[in-house]
Amino acid sequence: MNESYIYKTSELETSLSSFAEKGITEFTLQDQEVLEHKGKLLSFLKNFEKKCPEVLLTLPVSASVLDMDVCKACSRIFCTLEIPFTGTSKGNTYLFDKKFFSRRSQMLNTLGLVFGFNLDFALNAGDGIKLFFDRLDFAVSLYPNHIDFSQMETDSKNTGRASATFSTQDIKRAGKVAAGAQCFYTYGRAVTWFLSVLAPLKMSPSRFFEDFSEWCALNNYRLEGDWENLKKNHKEIEKMQLAFLKFKYEEKNKEQLFEAVSSIVRLNGALSRCYGENEECEVELSYNPEELLGGGAMNVQSFFDNSFLEYSTVKVFMGSDGPDFKYC
Repeated sequence: MNESYIYKTSELETSLSSFAEKGITEFTLQDQEVLEHKGKLLSFLKNFEKKCPEVLLTLPVSASVLDMDVCKACSRIFCTLEIPFTGTSKGNTYLFDKKFFSRRSQMLNTLGLVFGFNLDFALNAGDGIKLFFDRLDFAVSLYPNHIDFSQMETDSKNTGRASATFSTQDIKRAGKVAAGAQCFYTYGRAVTWFLSVLAPLKMSPSRFFEDFSEWCALNNYRLEGDWENLKKNHKEIEKMQLAFLKFKYEEKNKEQLFEAVSSIVRLNGALSRCYGENEECEVELSYNPEELLGGGAMNVQSFFDNSFLEYSTVKVFMGSDGPDFKYC
């Protein structure tokens, strides 16, 4: 049961004790008075750790609040952070602080926190299509667990405002790229392998997502407006991912690498479904599964050059410490 914050601030912390009784397993905090005040947020996190250790907490919080104290408190509970990935407008100039987000992301990754970015486009003065692509490419480089575009999910009519720096045609293009990123990266659970698989193609993430969106349209896959169905069908998205990757690797004359890519994607996908849906399955692989999950697979070309084919079938299941696998 997932419940967003509906309590008064004064009642919030005392209400935590009732979560187990109500069967609440997921909770999204939406109280800005708590989210924007470090002291109140730390107090809430301490109580949450004590009273709701089994509940998944979602915190939509500004990166400016995420100092080391808050991040360490988050690391002690079961939580995910939703971080606005935005800049500021000054006059007709859009400013985005890459160093700030890079430092914050490095801290989050070091502490092993799950976090995602929420991007927007054509909503702030001075924003432009190239700036949006640059933000998206930079966001992917920081290894967020997911990238979302809430303006597309909540109101299809609020996809942006045309301006001197962001034309109507550019807004449509940005929407297609955002849809491709949301499907392929976020709903496709691609964070663990995306950058390594992208590298041999020598493409930017934004260009890749744009091509994916166009490929989906040509192959009658509906992305925009179909978010709820996409969220629930990771197996179908994985089929789309593999079909598109096969197409791109052939297009770039890298088809010899695709067998390794396919094994990487399918094994990671099975592990993610085991964790998310408690699904057991068998996966046919072309390489040693330990090597596929190791650091060597981060460089697909090097992995292909230095690894031996090892055909096998593994069963993926939930072990005592999380998703695990064994040879069939």
